Amino acid sequence: MNKEEIRHILALLEIKDLGSVSIRKIIQTFGSAIKVFYSEPEEIASLTGIKLDTAKKIKSFSNWQKIDDLTNQCEKKQIKILSINDESYPQLLKEIYDPPVVLFCKGMLLPQDNFGLAVVGSRQLSDYGKRVTEKFAFELASCGITIVSGLARGIDSVAHLSALSAQGRTIAVLGSGILKIYPPENKKLSEQITQSGAILSEFYPETPPKRENFPKRNRIISGMTVGTLVTEATTNSGALITAKLALEQGREVFAVPGNITSKNSEGTNFLIKKGAKLVQKIEDILEEIKPFIPSLKESFISLESTIKVDLTDEENAIFSLLDRPLNLDEIVINTELSISRILEILLKLEIKGLITRFEGKYVRRI
Repeated sequence: MNKEEIRHILALLEIKDLGSVSIRKIIQTFGSAIKVFYSEPEEIASLTGIKLDTAKKIKSFSNWQKIDDLTNQCEKKQIKILSINDESYPQLLKEIYDPPVVLFCKGMLLPQDNFGLAVVGSRQLSDYGKRVTEKFAFELASCGITIVSGLARGIDSVAHLSALSAQGRTIAVLGSGILKIYPPENKKLSEQITQSGAILSEFYPETPPKRENFPKRNRIISGMTVGTLVTEATTNSGALITAKLALEQGREVFAVPGNITSKNSEGTNFLIKKGAKLVQKIEDILEEIKPFIPSLKESFISLESTIKVDLTDEENAIFSLLDRPLNLDEIVINTELSISRILEILLKLEIKGLITRFEGKYVRRI
């Protein structure tokens, strides 16, 4: 899309009392945002149904310096501005009731990203939540499915990292501007994501994180994906908002069951009671979303069995032990290997992305 059209779309966003739904209607009516600004207020109001006072604000808009400063900043920082009419704009997102008129994008969106899966959950995750998120995000990314999440602490971060570990694609949707990464400790992660995916936001690049922005962000996460997987969540988790939005948008909702005595599993267990599909293995998800994803790899074989073929006997012995978190002493007790040899093998397994450390213990990612 040409720069002038983008400038005029951004100008419409600056008009008070104009929301995304109204702006879309106005652009569709006139064929382009540019034409709107060359039309008379009475014509704009009569053809679109907006108030005449609002139409007059369009005609009298004069703060073009702000628009030019914004577009120049984006160009300098290599931030793309995608309008809803751009080919790169997420196709499924166009189908929801109130898609953003523009998205700010750092990185690259590919056609396969149009059929991604959202993986979300609580910020305060348990060891169980971390493990199941790693398992599902890693395996789904290994199948060529783009993992979409919100770059938040906890489950979101694990989902992004696991997709990267699988050398897959992942997209982060922000509740702040692209130049105001939140939480700040995820700045490095956001940079990694842009190398094999993208970070997206409907907010201007310098917008700070605000509480009211995150529910708005969630509709994009659910709206641009074929389904939403909640791996661990309390009953007041924002992940349940994302799941609710996914249902309203006609998308699939999946949930991983958890311990009935754990508050961290109350949200996912609640979703299952309300009709979300209970998932225990990746095939539970694939059988539901496969019809919607033309690029999905046909021959998915259990990742665990594939991995074991590529491991030495010693590596496989330790890998097999780590189906539950174990510290170094516990691994020593369960093997006949020396500590130095065990540490060497653990390092190799970590480098391969097969295990991780959590609170001083080692555990399998899958």
